[in-house]
This record gives sequence, C-alpha cells and structure tokens, in this order.
Amino acid sequence: MAGLEVTGTTLKVQAVDDLKANHPLPLLLQIAGLARSTFYDHRNRLRRPDRHALLKDAVREVFDQARGAYGHRRVHAVLLRQGWQVAKKTVLKVMHALGLRCLVRRRRRYNSFRGEVGTAAANVLNRRFATTARHTKWVTDVSEFAVGEVKVYVSPIVDLYDNRVVSVTAGPSPSIKMVTDGLREAVATLAPGEKPLVHSDQGFHYRHVLWRETIRQAGLTQSMSRKGTCLDNAVMEGFFSHLKEEWFRLSHPATVEEFHAGLHDYLRWWNSTRIQERLGYLSPDEYLAHIPAVA
Repeated sequence: MAGLEVTGTTLKVQAVDDLKANHPLPLLLQIAGLARSTFYDHRNRLRRPDRHALLKDAVREVFDQARGAYGHRRVHAVLLRQGWQVAKKTVLKVMHALGLRCLVRRRRRYNSFRGEVGTAAANVLNRRFATTARHTKWVTDVSEFAVGEVKVYVSPIVDLYDNRVVSVTAGPSPSIKMVTDGLREAVATLAPGEKPLVHSDQGFHYRHVLWRETIRQAGLTQSMSRKGTCLDNAVMEGFFSHLKEEWFRLSHPATVEEFHAGLHDYLRWWNSTRIQERLGYLSPDEYLAHIPAVA
C-alpha cells in the first residue's frame, strides 16, 4: 500500500507542477489534498538526476536481448558478467520501475497416453536428474502447439548433463515415425561407447515396438515415468514451459513455416546463449566449454 500512496502523491505533484503556471498554487494544493511542504519536497526529488539511469539502460538491454524471458535473477547474473556491481534486490526494483516482468505460465499438456498399448518400462531414472557426464541421461516428451487452425507437435530430446537439446523433430501429427526419427538423430551424435538412458512418459510412442527396437539396437536403456506422475519427467515439463512462454506465446507464429523457423531459432538460442540457473548461469554451450577447463 505504501508504494501505491507514493505513486499517487507523485502523480499529484506532477499535475500541480504542470498547472501552477496558469492557476493559483494554493488552490491546486487544496484540490489535490497536498501540503505545501509535501509538494516542494516531492518536486525536488523529481528534479534530481536519476542515479539508476545507466543501470536502467543496462537492465532493459539485457531484458530485450533475452527476448523478455529473464526474470530479475538471470538479469542480475548477466549484469555481473558484464562487470556491474549491483544487488539483486536493486535489479528487481529497477525492473519493477521499468515495468519489465517475466511471466511464466504452466503449459497445457499434450497427453499421449492411449491405453495399455505395448509394454511399459521401469522407472529407471527415478527422478535422479543429476549426472556428471554427457550422454548418460536423456529425457524426451511430445508437446502440442496450435498454429492458426492447425496443430504442430514437437518432440525434443534433452541431455540432463547440460540441458542441451540434442535433437528435435516436429510435424503435423504425433506419429511414431516422427518421434523415433528424433531418437535416431540423437543416437547419431553419440561417440563410441556412449549409451545413455532414455526417459519418457508412458505415451504410446514409447511403448511401440519401433521405439523400443531402436533403443535396443543402439544399446540404450529405456526408462518411463510412473503413470500420471509428470514430476518423474520434470525437466521436460520445465523445458516445454520455457519454450511456450519465452518464444511461442510472445512470437505468435501465424504459419507453419514461421513456426518451424522460430523453433529452430529458439533452440539455437537455448543451446548457445540462454543462461540457466542450474548451470551456474551459463548456457549449455558455455557450460560444456567451462567445465572441462576447471575439472
């Protein structure tokens, strides 16, 4: 409430200051309900130079470069990397003053479960998302996007080591071929001896013989979430939330062509530039380059 009172007083002071050249000041102060001392005190504050002017410019630049996807913690982390010495609370205050807000909503989930088709695998991952090496734990899922009157389905595979998107396929239907093609593309990136665990929900794609046989032939380990337990695949839930909030909802691609181009651009940005708290405020590319150097 205090913040609202100060804002209201400031607006009144600005109005009185604008009108006093044409109207008696005592009358304006009476109408506004302001004491003379209050008016002059606030007017003097408004005329002082803004000590956060340069910081505001820097905050806005970081926020804009992040496509509006960063909250105050990530903006603060980027500013520190740029050499600023500023408190996290100050960044939050400046963002509030500039009206910069990062709003994240929960995604509307696409449910790929179609009954007891095929065989479910055990929950080998069991929410142990941490890993100390690349290509040891992969997670995947399918999400639905409405583009005009049509729908597009996206199937990424994410490496839990650095949250990198290893591969992604997208198409007009959540077909088994589309999902399995993405797995094959990811397998093609593996070096000899790399045999990651591949975790998914119990959707029909992952119960299908084509998916299971592709995993078997590559020597990988299959893992599935428990039925109706989305937190067993929480990393993918989080990734899709970011994808929809940081790109799709803001960009509103109008055509399927715009969707695919925007998706490609976002995933490139995700891997190369977008910093993540879990990675020490580094992007997947930066994390991959940094960790061997300090190991």
